[in-house]
This record gives sequence, C-alpha cells and structure tokens, in this order.
Amino acid sequence: MALVGVSALIAAAVQSGAATAAPEKAPSAAGKVIPGAESVKLTPAQRAELIRAADASKAATAKDLGLGAKEKLVVRDVLKDGDGTVHTRYERTYDGLPVLGGDLVVESTKTDATASVVKASRAAVEPATTTAKLPAAKAETQALAAAKAEDAKSPDVNRAPRKVIWAASGTPTLAYETVVGGFQHDGTPQELHVITDAATGEKLYEWEAIETGTGNTVYSGTVDLTSTQSGSTFNLTDGARGNHKTYNLNRGTSGTGTLFSGPDDIWGNGSASNLESAAADAHYGAALTWDYYKNVHGRSGIRGDGVGAYSRVHYGNNYVNAFWSDSCFCMTYGDGSGNANPLTSIDVAAHEMTHGLTSNTAGLNYSGESGGLNEATSDIFGSTVEFYAANSSDVGDYLIGEEININGDGTPLRYMDKPSRDGASKDSWYSGLGSIDVHYSSGPANHFFYLLSEGSGTKTINGVSYDSPTADGLPVTGIGRDKAEKIWFRALTTKFTSTTNYAAARTGTLAATGELYGTTSAEYKAVQDAWAGVAVGARSDGGGGGGGTSFENTADVAIPDNGAAVTSSVTVSGRTGNAPSNLQVAVDITHTYIGDLQVQLVAPDGTAYTLKGYNTGGSADNINTTYTVNASSEVANGAWQLRVQDNAARDTGRINGWKLTFP
Repeated sequence: MALVGVSALIAAAVQSGAATAAPEKAPSAAGKVIPGAESVKLTPAQRAELIRAADASKAATAKDLGLGAKEKLVVRDVLKDGDGTVHTRYERTYDGLPVLGGDLVVESTKTDATASVVKASRAAVEPATTTAKLPAAKAETQALAAAKAEDAKSPDVNRAPRKVIWAASGTPTLAYETVVGGFQHDGTPQELHVITDAATGEKLYEWEAIETGTGNTVYSGTVDLTSTQSGSTFNLTDGARGNHKTYNLNRGTSGTGTLFSGPDDIWGNGSASNLESAAADAHYGAALTWDYYKNVHGRSGIRGDGVGAYSRVHYGNNYVNAFWSDSCFCMTYGDGSGNANPLTSIDVAAHEMTHGLTSNTAGLNYSGESGGLNEATSDIFGSTVEFYAANSSDVGDYLIGEEININGDGTPLRYMDKPSRDGASKDSWYSGLGSIDVHYSSGPANHFFYLLSEGSGTKTINGVSYDSPTADGLPVTGIGRDKAEKIWFRALTTKFTSTTNYAAARTGTLAATGELYGTTSAEYKAVQDAWAGVAVGARSDGGGGGGGTSFENTADVAIPDNGAAVTSSVTVSGRTGNAPSNLQVAVDITHTYIGDLQVQLVAPDGTAYTLKGYNTGGSADNINTTYTVNASSEVANGAWQLRVQDNAARDTGRINGWKLTFP
C-alpha cells in the first residue's frame, strides 16, 4: 500500500456485512469511557496465553458458530477488555484449504459466552467441489496477464497457484490464488495476488499486497534515538522496541541492506545528502509509532507480540514513494525526486507501519471500499502519531506528507479536512467510490475522522488553517482527537474485517463508540453526525442527509427471487428547476445476500443512477443506508422511481420504503 497513488487495480468493491450493534449502555460520567470498556495493555506473554487458550477451544468455538464439519478456525489475533470481554479474530479453512474472505471476530464475555460475531462473509462455506477443472498453468497465465495490464516491470510468478476457497464476494467458490512478483510501473516491488475461478478460469479478484512510511534528522531536528553498542561500535538496533533495526539499501531494490553502524552514537547531520540523516528519521518515526500504539492503545508492536519490524532507507534511485511489505515485515523508503527529499517524515513512517497493523488486525482488502478504508487508517494514525510526537520541527496536523514536498511545490500529499483539495480525493461517499484508486477513496474516511475530531467549519490548529465542509451542509461538532482515535482503533481491531465497506465502517465505529461511551452519549451522536457529514447514513436526529424537503413511499414491494425488476415511486412537486448535486436517497430494503441485488434511482426522464451494483455488497443482509446522487441534470418535479432487481437464485426480500430528500 504505497503512500502515493498508483492505478486502481479493479473496479468492483468487495463489501462486508454490518458489525453487531453495541449493547445499550449509559456512560458513568459525561464524556468518560465506561469503566472496563477499553482494551487492556497486554504483555506479549499475556497475549500469547490468550491465543493459546483460544487455539485450544477453537473446535468448540467452530461448533458453537454452526460451522460445517469441514470448516476449521485459525486464531490470528486477540484483545481483552478491562471487564473481561475477549475479542478473538479468526481465519477459516475448508477441507484444509484457506477461505479468503472467511475471517471473523468473536466477542465473548468473561463467562465464555459468545456475545457477538462479526463476519467478513455471511454466506455458508459450501463450495460445489474442491476438485479443480482448470490446470494451475492457466491461472499462472491469467495472473501474468493481469500484471502486464498494470504495466508491471519484469513480472514473474513468485508463488505458484494455490487452491483456496474464495468467499469475499458471491457464493464461496474453489479458486486459485497466484502471486506475481517483479516491480510495479513506478519501481515499487510487486506482490500482485490474482484470484482465478478453478472451474471456469474467470478472474474473480486481484489486489496488490505491497502496501504503499542523539539523531540529526532531515525533518524532526535533533532527537534521541535508541541504538545498541557492540564493543566500540554502535548500530541502529532499538532494543527497547522489539529490536527494530534500520538498514541502508544504498540505492538497491532488493535484500535487507546493511545495518547502519558507526564508531559513535551520532546519526546524520540533518542534510539529505548524508545517508545517516534519513536513517535517523526512519528510526525515530518507528520508535514514535511503537510508543504511540503501546501507550495510547495498549498494543506492543504491530502484531501485539513485542517483536519489532525493520526499516530500509535509500531504496532505488529517485524513488518517490514508501511502502510496507508483509513478506519482509518491514517499511521501505525512497529518497524522492533527485534523491533530495527522503520519504521518512513522522507521518509517513507511521502511515507505513500502520499498514502492518491493519494487515495483522482487520486485514482490509486493498481494493474497492475496503482498500480506501485501509489507506485512510494509515493516514488517520499517521496524523495522530505526529500529534503524539509533539515535535516542534514537525508539528501535529491533519495534513499528510507535508514535509516531504512530494508534489514539488511545497503542498501536502493529502488533506483530511477537505480531501478534494489534492485534486483527486473524494470528500464524501457515493455509489461509485469503490471503483477509484484507494488513495482517493480514502478521502471520506479521512474527512470523517477530521469532522469527528475537530468539527466542521474554519479553525486554526498548531498554526495550520482548516475549513471543513459537510455533504449535507449541516454543522458537525467534534469530540476531540483523543476520543476519535480510540473509537477508530477499537473499530479496526474488534469490528472491521477484510471486506468492511463504508456502510459497515459506520456500523463498526458506532458499535465501538457504544461500548466505550454508551449509545445515548454525545460521542455516539457525534459519530452519526460525522458520518452523515460525508454522506454515509443518517444524522443523530434521524435525518437522512441533513433535512430539507423529503418525498417518501413506505409501501412494501416484494422483490422476486432471480426475477424481473420491481419499482417503487414517489412524485416530487413544488420544486423549481433541477434536482441538486447532493440529492439524498434513503433506502430501506430487507433481503438476504444483498450481493444479488441491483438498486437504481430512476429520474422522471428515465435516466437510471446505480446506487448499488449487482455482485457488490458481499453476503450482508439488508440495505438501510442513504446514497448521495448528483442529479443536477434532472428536472426536480415528476415521478421518481427506486428500481430493484434480484439477479440470482435462493434469496428473497422486499422494499420496505425509500425517501428522496432535497437539501
């Protein structure tokens, strides 16, 4: 997940079902976290013991969850709250094959009773067969073609096709997963995963797994670094933080590089021309990020096991990027254009290290809406780590990459208060968001976090001026960054799964907020309002996009299984001119397996606007959300229709009602 944008890999979004809603709780004091609600700080040994216990009982857990005889659980992560609640994250296998999109989080009480489950896919894992009809060589050919289509350099299969069950979208299906190496078009190492149907040869999905983070630093001034002395030599090994090491690739593009070492404990001179200066930045950024996650969120290292990743600096020549790689468990930094601006500032280092955290917790797929949420998570915590650092040379702000001059004109890479200021990112959610590059579809989540933290409108923080709008034109009152970061971290680690989309992110953050502050708290209402501010869901007062004039049809309409499209109409009258560019369409549909549905808004002249495409939405149940449509080319008055069609067999439902709101 490179820091800067690359071409979008695929158009379809893989989306999740809703997280379980939080139980009704009243906060013990206004604005205070409910006692026992937060996750406790676990030592690596305590975490290992919880994982051992979960592993010992995983067969019983699978039975309790009603999994089939061929399904098994694999423990991936565990968190424990102060009140004894345990959140265990599992992967799944079927007949010995990995189930991609089968991950789930089980929340259990201190009495071992299962309280709730969040699943990446609700579809039963019952593939028609585990015997492949397609030769593995065909999957290799398709994967290489996919890489070449992205202008990859020297693509080659570096992991032969393996059989998997693909469950992240549609009906769980036997497939091949092939991994292609080489380099992406901009010189970033490639680890392209391609999923191929093992019966038909159809490409089902693809994603890029390279996740594109006393010293005299380039950006942070003179700082304290933790190093290790061996005899008369010092080296950049941080024994206080899991033995994190910083290496010099010296313009190379492979291998680990050479561990920075020297006769004294002084690293760099503050100039980019001195190779130690960028190393000091990277080493410092990794230490800050480690301390932030440990001291603020109670997590010891990326995996929670007390083991440090490592950093590589001076990657390539004129390489304008930084990235995280699971395969090396490391962060890698280029030196920028002309090798003059290393991408090693605090927020970039935290951004890349956070990709590692996301990979080891929610595992958000790096494509579609989940990919945008993955990128936003790195931006969010890149910003919060920068505030945490309180470094006078690089003050905390809601700008991403403002120090590295990646645009060549002194402007930041991204803006959280109004993401569209970068010329490509989106301020608010819309139905096609999942089809654009993940670095730009991250915009609404970044915007949500800013609104939740600071509120809408103009303000100046640490000398930086912000002006944050909302999709519905209504104000949002912030609750402060300290609360907002706790909410996002809890949602990421206990509510999000590999296929979480924006609607499910709203549900997950609300569930996390309810657990921390209570569902009647000001914080809970602020989360609702901040999401409405980026066109995801309704306001806390029930508004479906900010009030205005609404036209509604509450009549039930049955949706035939795998049948013809059905419609529900509302007649708009009394308006002048055209519809607005932010027309709000609130939809309430009951239906199992919403991936089968296509949902469209049809204007009076017959123009159709797709709100939700067929084969998107995954296996979630029901649609209860508000879409924003740019209908400014349509005459407002007339008969508007909601058109819904079920495109596959076995699932039924109905339109409960829908509403058009003109802000």
